[in-house]
Amino acid sequence: MSAVPRSEKPVGRFRRMLDRLSSSQEDLESEELREDTAVAGCTRIGDCHDRQIVTVTGTLRTVTLRPRAGVPALEAELFDGSAALDVVWLGRRSIVGIEPGRKLIASGRISMSRGRRVLFNPKYELRPLGRE
Repeated sequence: MSAVPRSEKPVGRFRRMLDRLSSSQEDLESEELREDTAVAGCTRIGDCHDRQIVTVTGTLRTVTLRPRAGVPALEAELFDGSAALDVVWLGRRSIVGIEPGRKLIASGRISMSRGRRVLFNPKYELRPLGRE
């Protein structure tokens, strides 16, 4: 084994092809999401800190209705290939277009709840379905 990490080695066409063939589908999707984050000029979720104002992008993994303090709350898990965060819309039972597998851009202030990153009532933009 060499001391140079794999990501720093020169990458040729053959090496990229071998990496793609030996990678799992989840690894390939994560890499694509990380590239989308860079292209959109958004902050990687893994780099977000408590109380930081951010704009993040990714794919919604899950969407659930979970009441908080007696108020309906629509919760979704957003994943960008580096980490996940919970997006919570308080007072909403559903939002048209917010569904698993949908890509979106969300902006707001990160908070920490039970050790997880959370965006409450973010500004958001749904990504066009044709780009997925």
